Amino acid sequence: MDTDFVNLTAENLAGEHLCCIIRTKKSHPGVEAKKQWLSDRLKEGHVFRKLNAKATVFIEYSPLETAWVPVVGDNYYYLYCLWVLGGSKGKGYGRSLMEYCIADAKEKGKSGICMLGAKKQKSWLSDQSFAKKFGFEVVDVTDNGYELLALSFDGTKPKFAQNVKKQVIESKELTIYYDMQCPYIDQKIGIVRQYCEMNDVPVSFIQVDTLQKAKELPCVFNNWAVFYKGHFETVNLLQDAASLMRILKK
Repeated sequence: MDTDFVNLTAENLAGEHLCCIIRTKKSHPGVEAKKQWLSDRLKEGHVFRKLNAKATVFIEYSPLETAWVPVVGDNYYYLYCLWVLGGSKGKGYGRSLMEYCIADAKEKGKSGICMLGAKKQKSWLSDQSFAKKFGFEVVDVTDNGYELLALSFDGTKPKFAQNVKKQVIESKELTIYYDMQCPYIDQKIGIVRQYCEMNDVPVSFIQVDTLQKAKELPCVFNNWAVFYKGHFETVNLLQDAASLMRILKK
């Protein structure tokens, strides 16, 4: 197994690829937006660690206090993403990255690590069955099946912010909350916008551009959240027009 990993820093950020969308020469608006978002987060203790190769092998986490999610707790890390895809799977990279995060948390005196999951695994969430092998347990739930998992070192437990349990908004039109953390966001907004314009579907895009807005969201959030007819639908990035149509038919 190649054990050459690199952590993104203010010094190397501009020249490194971001794993899930790899561009070395041609610019990509989603990648550039993500790098701008990261440049502000790194100074807050945000960690993006990846295999030093052109591959999707990385982990991304940050102190919970500055994590752009409506989760509260003292002295935890929040794990946004742990991805190992393609030919890199089955080589121990996921374990190596998770062990690095756990060791980092313990070294910095953290109380534990938490992450978003669901009763039924969702495609845009890190694999919670893998996390449970390291001792992660469900510590909070929502009525629609989302779970907060935590690996606690001292017995304390984080929880969803109270506003997460609302899962409703006043607007009845298709409404999407998003931030620029994921480089796919720009692309997915384009897909939704084009479909809605072609089919006369009213839609609102609400950018979550501050920590306070993220902490006060009325639903779970990992960088994207969809509401329709006033009700929360999913944190899954909409893959195509078909996935959007399934929501609009409800």
